[in-house]
Amino acid sequence: MNIRFAAPADVPTILRFIRELAEYERAADKVVATEALLHEALFSTPPAAEALIAERDGPDGVEPIGMALFFHNFSTWTGWRGLYLEDLYVTPEARGTGAGTALLKRLARIAKERGCARFEWSVLTWNTPAIDFYRSLGAVSMEDWRINRVTGDALDRLAENG
Repeated sequence: MNIRFAAPADVPTILRFIRELAEYERAADKVVATEALLHEALFSTPPAAEALIAERDGPDGVEPIGMALFFHNFSTWTGWRGLYLEDLYVTPEARGTGAGTALLKRLARIAKERGCARFEWSVLTWNTPAIDFYRSLGAVSMEDWRINRVTGDALDRLAENG
């Protein structure tokens, strides 16, 4: 197995993985990202996000089996930036091979190399297999915190009243 940074040629695979993840998370209809949008986000200067690709040798050569899409955030309390994992995905046939662990370990190394004080992500409350996996790696749920989001018309209204 190899973990590497994504290249522009990986954008169609990344979008496919995002769609497969959304299907698993029961939200396939919410994906509106396009290859062009992802390319801009991942490969503009500066990039809005970065991605890692997990790959292994397959019958037809090297095949991608997973990805991690991430970006930096910032903690005013620590005064340091953090690394935020937006999406972690491993294809169903590659689950249990260590790809997810390898991606998370690589992200943890990147966080340390870049001086991040935190490495964080969200997980759906019903996704027990993922929660158990993350806990087995030492992750702690932030039970007292809730994610808030403003989108669409609500975002428009909030921006207009500002």
